[in-house]
Amino acid sequence: MNISGSVVFVTGASRGLGLAFVKEAVARGAKKVYAGVRNPAAFDVPGVIAVKLDVTDEASVRAAAQHCQDTTLLVNNAGIASVMQGPLDQNMIELSQHLMDTNYYGVIRVSQAFAPILAANGGGGIINVLSDVTWLSIPLLAAYAATKSAAWSFTNALRLQVRGDNTQVVGLHVGFIDTDLTQGFDVPKSTPKAVVDSAYETLEAGGFEALADEGSRYIKSTLSSADAVYFNPPMPG
Repeated sequence: MNISGSVVFVTGASRGLGLAFVKEAVARGAKKVYAGVRNPAAFDVPGVIAVKLDVTDEASVRAAAQHCQDTTLLVNNAGIASVMQGPLDQNMIELSQHLMDTNYYGVIRVSQAFAPILAANGGGGIINVLSDVTWLSIPLLAAYAATKSAAWSFTNALRLQVRGDNTQVVGLHVGFIDTDLTQGFDVPKSTPKAVVDSAYETLEAGGFEALADEGSRYIKSTLSSADAVYFNPPMPG
């Protein structure tokens, strides 16, 4: 599908990658752009309609969907992250449950609410923001990685279910992005615009998976190898 002329709804749009998705949709000629944010009063981007949304709240998701019945492209971007000592931490379950509510269940809630809308509008697209830790989990990000692996699995199942409705599903994989979320991490980072460009270009080309940086492409390329990178990752942790 084309971004130009589409009606785009982006979750977690107040800053960082979500804000980049919103701005680039406008730049690419979207007919209308909705920004799903917790506090619409604090959001002011020309040409963008702020919509109150908390992806952890079923009622909030339903209300946003009811308000945006003309949506043809959904971007499931909302997400949270946390570092930890490792998978044997005493708080592993508690932290995993906390992250899952946004990163996994949030994607499910929003997709369930908006997929029927896309179908009613003749089909469209869904972009789910995932991560390279979907495939390469390290101890510091064990809980976060589990949520992204779960979201990847859901993305793949969702793609198969909605293809009959003429809806295309793209999974976006990327490593560190230069946003507030990664401040303090001294690692190579992609710019938000470069990541958004990769996702939108994959969608417009009819693809199913956007690998937005060199690291994600390398990790994916090793998955079928006997020495897959997740056995001996070249990084601390």
